[in-house]
Amino acid sequence: MRLRSQALAALFLCATALPAMAQECGGDFETWKQGVAAEAKAAGVGAVGLDALEDATFDERALARDRAQGVFTQTFIEFSNRMISAYRLKQGAANMKKYADIFARADQQFGVQAPVITAFWALETDFGAVQGDFHTLSALVTLSHDCRRPQLFRQQLVPLLELIDRGVLPADVTGAWAGEIGQTQILPSDYLTHGVDGDGDGKVDLRKSVPDVIMTTASKVLSRGWKRDEPWIQEVRVPDEMPWDQTGRTNKLPLTQWAQWGVTNSDGSPLVDKGLKAGLALPMGRKGPAFLTYDNFDVYLEWNQSFTYALTAANLAARLAGAPPLDPRNPEPGLNNEQMKALQTKLEARGYDVGTVDGILGTNTREAIRKEQMRLGLPVDGWPTPELLAKL
Repeated sequence: MRLRSQALAALFLCATALPAMAQECGGDFETWKQGVAAEAKAAGVGAVGLDALEDATFDERALARDRAQGVFTQTFIEFSNRMISAYRLKQGAANMKKYADIFARADQQFGVQAPVITAFWALETDFGAVQGDFHTLSALVTLSHDCRRPQLFRQQLVPLLELIDRGVLPADVTGAWAGEIGQTQILPSDYLTHGVDGDGDGKVDLRKSVPDVIMTTASKVLSRGWKRDEPWIQEVRVPDEMPWDQTGRTNKLPLTQWAQWGVTNSDGSPLVDKGLKAGLALPMGRKGPAFLTYDNFDVYLEWNQSFTYALTAANLAARLAGAPPLDPRNPEPGLNNEQMKALQTKLEARGYDVGTVDGILGTNTREAIRKEQMRLGLPVDGWPTPELLAKL
């Protein structure tokens, strides 16, 4: 996929504590690379990997892409309408049929259903058609040397050098700007840890082998906490009035409770409680689309920290599994980019951590909005409106 914000999200979420050396950044580029080489050599990387590192160059294009994340200023409806295309639905269904035996094996071994894998495959690269043209090693070296957020990228360098050193990947391998590789855009650390030889040829090729792609993607999804045979999202209909402060992805309640408050299936029929708990996600407020989000939805946020991307991927998977198109309903008008920045600035002034003032409705901004809605006596649905901005 041409959108690369998911890289940052995935890198954030799979980050582990690193030694002080691995957090160093800046300074002379070639000198800094020598430090990386010493670290890689200590980890067992041989001459092939070290030579590739020596040849890596500074990539200004990757640096520029890291600073441009404007796509996520779109609303959920705008983004999902663009990403869940007729082509992706048709081609996704065709691929699930064509590779049914591989998907069945992935489901049996990892408990991850075909629509879930196919949705990531579609969104990330249009089924392998657009895998990225960035020199992966140079991009990761550049982003690791840059002091903006080196901790997100540095941990991927040694795994990539290991893959190159072993001959799994060529030194000139290309992919996304933030280091992901292959048809579902797998990070080097996941390639190394969760790569599966799906076609039995003795190697893992996530760029050209569809069986390898399907099995490895299932392995990665399972590693993020996927629960076999459980749902991920379910579109629902919400009443005009209910305890809005109880909504939100993380406030998981029994379906009997949601039903008691008037939440129904999207066709108006009663919810069926199967013993699972779910949160109620309102990506565009109480008057917009509504989804019950189960534990498995959290895995989508492990893949990509953007709520808009995660919900779109989950909804595409639901569509591929047979769900009808979502009902956009009639959400209240939101804020444009400049208004969102003004809102974030006001929230920061009130002591909230909204991350970067970038006009993007991220998790921290949503939570701050909910708290201010509660303080001001407004319906607590996490959706920024002109009314809220005016009251602040």
